[in-house]
Amino acid sequence: MTEGRKKNKLPLTEDRLIYLVSMAQNRLQSLLRSALGAEGIKVTPAQSGILFLLKRKDGLTMTELGKALAIDNATITGLVDRLERDGFVRRNKSASDRRALNISITPQGIEEVNRAKIVIKRVNESIKTGFSAGEIETFKKILLNIVKGAGGK
Repeated sequence: MTEGRKKNKLPLTEDRLIYLVSMAQNRLQSLLRSALGAEGIKVTPAQSGILFLLKRKDGLTMTELGKALAIDNATITGLVDRLERDGFVRRNKSASDRRALNISITPQGIEEVNRAKIVIKRVNESIKTGFSAGEIETFKKILLNIVKGAGGK
């Protein structure tokens, strides 16, 4: 085993949970980006999240998208800019608030997110390999508790 490989191997007793969750997040995002790209899908995992939301409820504002995805306004703006540039969404002036913009998914965006959904589902299933149904349920419970806040509140 090379020295570089030893450095990247984590001990089984690793207990820095924030570090492990962060490393897992990075690894999963990389895996997902690679799988999407291999299928010729142009959107990133973050962009696909926006498209999934808009497909479910079109016309959300940037603030609503940011809250739903736990992403700050500056990041949402950049993601929507790229989605708009690529023809997947369009900005529309809000009828109720002239300062706000509603983001709408285009037919091209619907097609792209439908293609992405197939790949994301396949990747999601592949990461469960080797784990029992009970282990997966326990892991989901732990993740949901983290998302909800300490103690699941």
